[in-house]
Amino acid sequence: ENFLHKTSAPFSTNSYDAFISPNTLNLSSFTKLMKKLQEIHPEASRDRIVDALLEVRKNNKGILSGLSINSIVKRTSVIL
Repeated sequence: ENFLHKTSAPFSTNSYDAFISPNTLNLSSFTKLMKKLQEIHPEASRDRIVDALLEVRKNNKGILSGLSINSIVKRTSVIL
């Protein structure tokens, strides 16, 4: 039992650290994605673009990971 407690702490810490890094990268990707979509669809409000992105995510099993930015832009554009 003590062995499990000692080994699970580092895994928790590492998982947490690994979890934060992708979020930081996703924020950068999100910013690029928003900029690109706003250029292509100047008539769409930021909220409408975010709603469309959420719909793309929902249609892709709840995730955007694994899709290229171009693919996300195309899918979002269809919705907009």
